[in-house]
Amino acid sequence: MTPILQTQKLRVEYRSRELRQGTKIALHGLDLEVCAGEVFGFLGPNGAGKTTTMNVLLGFVPPTSGSASLFGIDVRQPISRQRIGYLPELTYYYKFLTAEELLRFYGKIFGLTRAEMDKRIPELLKLVELEHAANRPIKSYSKGMQQRAGLAQALINNPDLLVLDEPTSGLDPLGRMKVREIIQRLKNDGKTVFFSSHELGEVESVCDRVAIVHQGELKAVGSVSEVTGRHTSLEKAFLEIIGFQSSPTL
Repeated sequence: MTPILQTQKLRVEYRSRELRQGTKIALHGLDLEVCAGEVFGFLGPNGAGKTTTMNVLLGFVPPTSGSASLFGIDVRQPISRQRIGYLPELTYYYKFLTAEELLRFYGKIFGLTRAEMDKRIPELLKLVELEHAANRPIKSYSKGMQQRAGLAQALINNPDLLVLDEPTSGLDPLGRMKVREIIQRLKNDGKTVFFSSHELGEVESVCDRVAIVHQGELKAVGSVSEVTGRHTSLEKAFLEIIGFQSSPTL
């Protein structure tokens, strides 16, 4: 299958802010492919290069060398992002808006007509289970409800690819379960979901394939069972792949 998200020998260097450090390499020649209809988990410890990769795909950070494309179009061309939705790890919304007002605001940004929004917004509020709170201000929402409102915002343009940065971060078990269910529904609708996460149990339950990066390098990629291999869980495989050594028991 033709990948809809692809990086080839992607390298990103930053000028270090620390004295005498020169440049810092955030990504070392990353090769990655995500195909249509996949739920793809992008894993790695803090500082591994996950957010940098997403920032390149979203046009926030230019690559130093190599290439990245969405739907076969170089990410340096804004049109490449026309068919994607994005949910950052930390959402910043006008808290005095209601969920419905928030979705109308973003619908206007995407050029949706009033008729399109009148049809789309109730569908999204139902998908994320916020129809009962559609006219309440977002500031009155729990963290999980705010995250689901963010998911609805990321879907307002009916994207083919959804990019999520730590979508279950800070959520309680019920909140994580609801986000997991939404991702499964999106997959059933034929959407492609690419997300980073530290919640390896969540990844193991919803992803078709995963990639593990460490210190800017791709260390493993494949189905959950392929990456897990001889280990009893993805968490144990992850720790071995990144070279984590536990402290001896006192």
